[in-house]
Amino acid sequence: MSKNVQPDYCDTTKRTRLVKIAAIIALVGNLVLAAAKLITGFLSGSLAVLGDGIDSSTDVAIALMALAVAFVIDRPSDKKHPWGHGRAETIATVGLSFIVMIAGFQLLLSAYHALASGSATEIPPNMTLLVTAFSIAGKLLLALNQWKIGKKAGSAMILANAKNMTTDIAISASVLLGLGASILFHLPILDPVIALLVGLWVMKTALGMFMELNLELMDGNTDDDLYRELFEAVNSVPGAGNPHRARIRKIAAAWDIDLDIEVDGNKTVTEAHAIACGVEKAIRCKIADIYDIVVHVEPEGHGEHTEQFGLCAKDFD
Repeated sequence: MSKNVQPDYCDTTKRTRLVKIAAIIALVGNLVLAAAKLITGFLSGSLAVLGDGIDSSTDVAIALMALAVAFVIDRPSDKKHPWGHGRAETIATVGLSFIVMIAGFQLLLSAYHALASGSATEIPPNMTLLVTAFSIAGKLLLALNQWKIGKKAGSAMILANAKNMTTDIAISASVLLGLGASILFHLPILDPVIALLVGLWVMKTALGMFMELNLELMDGNTDDDLYRELFEAVNSVPGAGNPHRARIRKIAAAWDIDLDIEVDGNKTVTEAHAIACGVEKAIRCKIADIYDIVVHVEPEGHGEHTEQFGLCAKDFD
């Protein structure tokens, strides 16, 4: 069995620093945008703008949580957390999806109440257009920044935030169009209608975020090609064969891999160990960002493999 407990992905200190930078930029940017939209929404009575401001407020919460998580994932592994603290990022991001879901639901209720009561009687003022246009430009810059840093750091949390911001841009754009139509055609009813649609969109985004991250949290298979690359790497090593019971899970930005291989039963322990080390090296050359690899060696033709867990090449035929 070959075991290397030291991660070889990008420098954890550098990665944490990037996550902190992204969180601070998102925090400041969203604070400005949220304040502008909430104040404008309250003063103008526009539910659509107010809802957009609530959505930006959730982004402030996301940035605060990302900043807090950055300090957690920076901690080294310990007796209680031998795998380190990288999973805190995934757990936090799942929690954020619930925050976004609740914000969308609250907006949905407000819009429904306005429609049901017929309280939408005032035309939104022109300043709502200016603030919303400013919001679109600001969100675009923030989304590009978060996407760039998230890719560089390999942070699912920052990338999820960037994805959420692109949704915010679409929301603000729809609000802008609706406000323009409301002012142009003197149809105040469009404001709560837009708010209703925005609420549904926010909830849909939150649900998609939760489903995607829940698979990762449950150590699910998020990439079939990753397993194919794993089996190709094993089969490229002389003396190694029949890779099976393979399991790949994600820890923060890196992959933790376990698998069994077969070698000639007449090999000595030292020779079998050398083959296992060769397999580990081949995997690291084939797959980037490895946290750890465990290779279990079995003698060739070691009976039927009836394990109820793990995957093999035939699972991807």
